[in-house]
Amino acid sequence: MYAKYIKRPMDFFLSLCAIIVLLPIFFVLIILGAIMMKGNPFFTQLRPGKDEKIFKLIKFRTMTCETDENGEPLPDEIRLTKYGKFLRSTSLDELPELFNILKGDMAVVGPRPLSVKYLGFYTETESHRHDVRPGLTGLAQAKGRNSLSWEAKFELDLEYIENISFINDVKIIFLTVVCVLKHSDIGQGEQAPISLHILRAQKQETEVL
Repeated sequence: MYAKYIKRPMDFFLSLCAIIVLLPIFFVLIILGAIMMKGNPFFTQLRPGKDEKIFKLIKFRTMTCETDENGEPLPDEIRLTKYGKFLRSTSLDELPELFNILKGDMAVVGPRPLSVKYLGFYTETESHRHDVRPGLTGLAQAKGRNSLSWEAKFELDLEYIENISFINDVKIIFLTVVCVLKHSDIGQGEQAPISLHILRAQKQETEVL
């Protein structure tokens, strides 16, 4: 009953309240971001939502748009600024996703939405992580964040989907806040599944050969 009738209205209400309360912080980060990033302070990327419906996720930009002589982006470690590292360590870069929640693309709690380029590489079981709206945070973020392997993250995503409840959502939100305050398990962002993409792509190439 909670997952079907209560979760979405509650997400809308919570995201709306959060946006109103955090408006001053939004304005400050927009101005700082425009200065530090020398332009657009926002970063958008296509992500799969519920039932693999594609939406545009929005975050505060943490890397510059610098390119080499061929027009290719410079390595992430060069483009990631001290300001960007601060945003990531405090999870402030995720704040604009509140608008994704308000719109209905995301939920407060659910599996984190990953890049659309991974869609063709999930197993049938793993693809069930798209049976629900993706979340601003999730069980994987509450239990290890970037320290977990992609296998462990997907297992926790599916565990969450099988046990959606108000109590579990409250616990996950609380544990996420603790992780953010402790600055624990901070990595380079949602990069773990890249290995999944590469390994499965290589496997397919081998099978073809």
